[in-house]
Amino acid sequence: MDKIQQLAESRISPFESHIKVIQDDPYLKPYEDDIVLRLAKYKEQLEQFDRNEGGLLNIARSYNRFGLQLQENGDIIYTEWAPAAQKLSLFGDFNNWDREANQAIKNEFGVWTLTLKAKENGTPAIAHNERYKCCITKEDETTIDKNPAWARYLVQNPQTLLFDCVFWNPAEKYQFKNERPPRPASVKIYESHVGMSSIEERVATYREYAEKILPRIKNGGYNVIQLMAIQEHSYYGSFGYHVTNFFAISSRSGTPEDLKYLIDTAHGMGLMVIMDCVHSHASTNTNDGINLFDGTDHCYSHAGAKGYHSQWDSMIFDYSKYEVKRFLLSNLAWFMDEYKFDGFRMDAVTSMLYHHHGINYGFSGDYREYFGLQVDMDGVVQLMMSNDLVHSIYPDAIMIAEDVSGMPTLCRKIQEGGIGFDYRLNMYIPDMWIKLLKECKDEDWNMGHIAHAMTNRRRFEHCIGYAESHDQAIVGDKTIAMWLFDADIYHGMTQLPGHQSSLRVDRGMSLHKMIRLLTFSLAGEAYLNFMGNEFGHPEWIDFPREGNNFSYFYCRRRWDLADNTELKFYYLNEFDRQMNYLDDKIKWKIQDHQFSFEGYRIGTKWRSNHLILLDTDELQYGGHDRLLKAHQMAFKTQNHKWNDRPYYLQLYIPSRTGMVLISEENAEKYDIVIPDYIEQDLPEEDIIADSELINADEQNIDQNLEIAELTQDDVAVLIEAEFQKLQESNLSEDEKINQLIGDVDQLMTQHFQVSSSDVIKPGQQLL
Repeated sequence: MDKIQQLAESRISPFESHIKVIQDDPYLKPYEDDIVLRLAKYKEQLEQFDRNEGGLLNIARSYNRFGLQLQENGDIIYTEWAPAAQKLSLFGDFNNWDREANQAIKNEFGVWTLTLKAKENGTPAIAHNERYKCCITKEDETTIDKNPAWARYLVQNPQTLLFDCVFWNPAEKYQFKNERPPRPASVKIYESHVGMSSIEERVATYREYAEKILPRIKNGGYNVIQLMAIQEHSYYGSFGYHVTNFFAISSRSGTPEDLKYLIDTAHGMGLMVIMDCVHSHASTNTNDGINLFDGTDHCYSHAGAKGYHSQWDSMIFDYSKYEVKRFLLSNLAWFMDEYKFDGFRMDAVTSMLYHHHGINYGFSGDYREYFGLQVDMDGVVQLMMSNDLVHSIYPDAIMIAEDVSGMPTLCRKIQEGGIGFDYRLNMYIPDMWIKLLKECKDEDWNMGHIAHAMTNRRRFEHCIGYAESHDQAIVGDKTIAMWLFDADIYHGMTQLPGHQSSLRVDRGMSLHKMIRLLTFSLAGEAYLNFMGNEFGHPEWIDFPREGNNFSYFYCRRRWDLADNTELKFYYLNEFDRQMNYLDDKIKWKIQDHQFSFEGYRIGTKWRSNHLILLDTDELQYGGHDRLLKAHQMAFKTQNHKWNDRPYYLQLYIPSRTGMVLISEENAEKYDIVIPDYIEQDLPEEDIIADSELINADEQNIDQNLEIAELTQDDVAVLIEAEFQKLQESNLSEDEKINQLIGDVDQLMTQHFQVSSSDVIKPGQQLL
């Protein structure tokens, strides 16, 4: 029986589906088998966990079994997975670093176990803060010293410069005082690196961050903190992305108790804290990390070239292995249970989604790129499990995917056929801004293109919009502020009396605020800012390394610039703060809205007068107050359609200026005091001229509505008629095709606000 007949008998059209993501996006229909397969694999994996472990949560809490486990009687049980090891022992300060004294026993699954009996007085054999390692005998009988894979705390040995495990068992463990805050309706993320958060040329601590930086973040109007570089990484300059020890925190900034204090303090301020988590790859460092853990190249990774990421010089996990699944799922549960993190930003998931890992692969948006044999089904299911687990532990948790491919369904619920993330990073937006700043004068920017790029995202999949992140701030690149101000950022940012601001600085101040306001408003359902970029932090980030004489000069944050009221950085910071505060009050970022950028006429859904709440040119944000009088006016709406909205208002918009307006009815809704103002009526000659335009517009709207009622077949008939006309012409075949595409573009753009590239989907041919 063929598939069409099967579907017919089940009363399902071949163009319909029981899967929600396909119902919402029919272009996924040809890939239904792929979606069904991953759902089946996911269900199969859950059933296996139920049989073997008692469920997903149980296997995810394997951190209570693996590594060093202190028992009530003072014994320490050590458990480690190293299937290819011939012998395994634990040694350290507790046994005078004797590799032979304490040998483990291996079971049939490659799991090693040993017990260290408590001392006669009942205290553990390994004291708090003592160092330890494990010794593995390889298949060729040679030995290697490794840090246990489940180690929870490591410090760098000043003699060897290698990292050693530390048994962390303080007499007084930190007790959390505050509950996790709920997820805010409008998520505003402050991406942050603890180590470089000090103004001084050194590594900052968790407690310093809690006491000095958390109040800044709260005062700045952000409600979620994304902490980078938490998992231990032996190379500081990797920005935390070459993880060596997955269950340990970075000891450069303090102890586990210090990090708990930071997170608890943030929760007390109502701030959620999510962790930048790396499960897509691991450091190739064999001295400190898990690479070649049991002496082979295929313990936690694939064997050979398949287990190596050539662009990142890193190890790639083998997500098909049961113990790798245990390790990574437990890693998430550990940080949520032990440290009370509220979710994760999963780094570089493109590498997990595809066998090619995105290496030398350019994604065009063709759906065929997202399905088929190039997809790593084990990696996809691992991400589904991760999302399921995190939301099981805390339903309000935030899960963010960094994916350059644009994989559809990535941010749809698993039960709907998706992979389960809450948000994806809208990674095109910062690239667009940098490209515009590098290649185009701002007076030539196409606002239609900018608005389209910001709003061109998949329905039902939430995005995080951002103008720049740490990627744009790292050495070798430039922040938006550096592109705008260039050398003037060093000597042209003063506000002292008598100082004449340069045209470059004036332009930079205007555009920096406008870029952020536009991105904030249009580019996603959530917003992200990297630490310091809110006030236009100068310079790039350059971690201490041999090439800069191990200097911390460019690996810090100049908060003094933002605090100095005599510098323009202060005004950029103040605008960013007010932008966040205003969104907290009226939540315009998550409302159903779009702005027209055509001329000065703005369509609106509300009949009442409008007033300005915020504009980028205000003097208090370093602007010129060209709209000062407008803040004292009400803008009267006209009872005519404009831009698919029932009313419009006419505004004066100065160059390089953005503004936020609200209708009187919504102002009352959000308890905003409406000041005494003068109504801004349009001049009579403008109303006469407008009426002529409106009549033409309404004729066009009526015509659009008629055409919009056409079916797909009707459109095909129109296109066929155009083609027949061209066939009778003397044009060449190429010219006919180009002319036809132009005709289709004109038809689609005029009446449907789309182009031929939107209508002719990937894999389809025009003729």
